[in-house]
Amino acid sequence: MDLALIAVTRQADFDEYLVIEVAFLSTQATIWSKVKMELQDYFENTEGTGILATADTDGKVDVAIYSRPHVFEADTIGLIMRGRLSHSNLQANPHAAYMFIEKGKGYQGKRLYLQKTREETDPEVIEEIRRKPKRDYSDSSDEDTYLVYFRVERVRPLVGDKT
Repeated sequence: MDLALIAVTRQADFDEYLVIEVAFLSTQATIWSKVKMELQDYFENTEGTGILATADTDGKVDVAIYSRPHVFEADTIGLIMRGRLSHSNLQANPHAAYMFIEKGKGYQGKRLYLQKTREETDPEVIEEIRRKPKRDYSDSSDEDTYLVYFRVERVRPLVGDKT
């Protein structure tokens, strides 16, 4: 077979692969964009209770009440937290789960499986995204505050979803 023909065939295969890969990535981007819009709308407009579960390196679990997360990108949320046990656990083990139970009758809500990606300590950045004014706790004014960013690895309903 002529080498030029082999090169053209291989180039055509490569081009087809690129078209498939671009289509796949475009579909993924569309899906994540839809997920972001859904999560952003959901957490902006739904009242309820949030619970964050973290664990240390030994697997000792902690659960704590948290506000609704801030949705930044299709797969990125943030939680404002103090330098307490949940934050300490995330320094040792970046995996967490966030459960949101909607206010009202029945069991409606979402479970988000998370991995910490980074954190912000700039008070101006943190205050800029805060939904409510910072509470004045007389005993905790010297506590550090963090905006912790998480990659959303999976979203499931509060109940059900066999997978």
